[in-house]
Amino acid sequence: MTDFKSFYDKLRASVKENLPKTELDERKAEQFYILCDCLIEQNKKINLTAITDIDSIIVKHIVDSVAVIDYIPENSRVIDVGCGGGFPTLPIAIMRADVHITALDSTAKKLNFVECCSQKCGLSNVETLNIRAEEASKLEQYRESYDIAVSRAVARLNILSELCIPFVKIGGEMLALKGNSSKEEFEEAKNAFFKLGASKTELILYSVKFGQESLERGIVRTKKTASTSAKYPRQFSKIKKAPL
Repeated sequence: MTDFKSFYDKLRASVKENLPKTELDERKAEQFYILCDCLIEQNKKINLTAITDIDSIIVKHIVDSVAVIDYIPENSRVIDVGCGGGFPTLPIAIMRADVHITALDSTAKKLNFVECCSQKCGLSNVETLNIRAEEASKLEQYRESYDIAVSRAVARLNILSELCIPFVKIGGEMLALKGNSSKEEFEEAKNAFFKLGASKTELILYSVKFGQESLERGIVRTKKTASTSAKYPRQFSKIKKAPL
């Protein structure tokens, strides 16, 4: 792990280049430094990410996750569906202390990492939930109770929508962070959005600079305008076999 000053300079430069409206103070940079250190060390023990060098973590995990924060209303209750190694949960929690975020994943080891890292970063706005998404959203305490459902690198959008939208209250949104297949997936998922009660949709395209590369990214916003039918979500095997 590099020293903090070098890390801070790299992080600040990447945020300035890719997210010029985003303010990054030294305290937040310290928390991101702790996050990177935890990620690199724990990844030696459990498989959290294939991205392990600092430059890639900064751009492909931190900046990529922070890109979504401007679309999250103040004081929102957020659920990260399939949080994995804590992205975008941890960057959102670091950048937005006003937001309370539930990190949901079916793998306990990954949630243990999220909890440990949250504590080391001094975050008090993160909780974890160890359950499958399609099971959790059938439970009264979670169904249609979140302002925002966010997800990154979990599944294609027509599958992901059925896992996320049932968590969202009417008037709330699903925010899906997607890569260079954003346009294709957005068109593919329009029928799913409609069936799940999200009739207002938007695709925001942008790029992230990584050295000499320009990485294509997209944020899919789907606003929920009607309650999701009780028949959704289906069992995951059915969702995967026959997406809406």
